[in-house]
Amino acid sequence: MTTVDMNDSDGYVEKEESKNQETNDADFPDKEDTKADGGSEADADDDAEEKPEAEGAGKADEKKADDEDGNMKYLRLMAEFQNYKKRVEKEKNDLYSYANEKLVTEILDVLDNFERALGHDDSGEGFKEGMEMIFKQLSGVLEKAGLAEITALGEEFDPSFHNAVMTEETEEYESGKVSGVMQKGYTLNGKVIRPSMVKVVG
Repeated sequence: MTTVDMNDSDGYVEKEESKNQETNDADFPDKEDTKADGGSEADADDDAEEKPEAEGAGKADEKKADDEDGNMKYLRLMAEFQNYKKRVEKEKNDLYSYANEKLVTEILDVLDNFERALGHDDSGEGFKEGMEMIFKQLSGVLEKAGLAEITALGEEFDPSFHNAVMTEETEEYESGKVSGVMQKGYTLNGKVIRPSMVKVVG
């Protein structure tokens, strides 16, 4: 007859239950570990979402700075272009105004000779009238070109327009006034091309 030790049987059962419990623990990881792992993944996802937003904000700031630099460059270029246009326009106007300066200066000698010839009454009346007509015609051409005689006689001496070659004492004019014109002066479009050669009251 076989005798079964109940104590041993209970121990056997407890050993089997312990073994099964270890198997279940191995097959199914602890819930807290799983939760911890899940939390790490969620944080990583949040960081991944915040990173693109930060990068987008940085790119927007860079684009804004680039736009401002572009606007400043555009304004500078426009200002330089306007200055260039004004400079070219001024140079062109000066060229048109004074292009004939050399020619007119040479013709002034002709005018002087005309005036000297007209100052003599020895020739016949017809000759004088002819000379006067030529002088008037030539003067008209020069006036159209911008030539103008400098007013000197009786005027206050102005070194910008008058060249004093001598002084004299006279009661006809006050001190510092031009008392005589030895050679007429002229301006071309407002620019003095030859000052008047004058006598000044001392």
